[in-house]
Amino acid sequence: MKYERVQILLELGQRRAIAQLVKQQQRNLSDMTRFLLNFALRELRRRQIQQAANLLAEDYQTNPELTAFTVLDAEEKGALERSIA
Repeated sequence: MKYERVQILLELGQRRAIAQLVKQQQRNLSDMTRFLLNFALRELRRRQIQQAANLLAEDYQTNPELTAFTVLDAEEKGALERSIA
């Protein structure tokens, strides 16, 4: 993996919290900072996806062009269940 050196300014409380995690997790400062940054980036991405899904949920439930597929899926599921029984 390729790394690039960067300099960041942390609040004193942030620095202390990371130092405590470094001791608890037995990692070095750089590794812990990368871990926390990756965690935050994944969480932000997850929230963006959730927000987009929430915005689209109403369309999927009310847009006739999209709800037509739900009807077809239900019909296919019913046909499949009847063929298995």
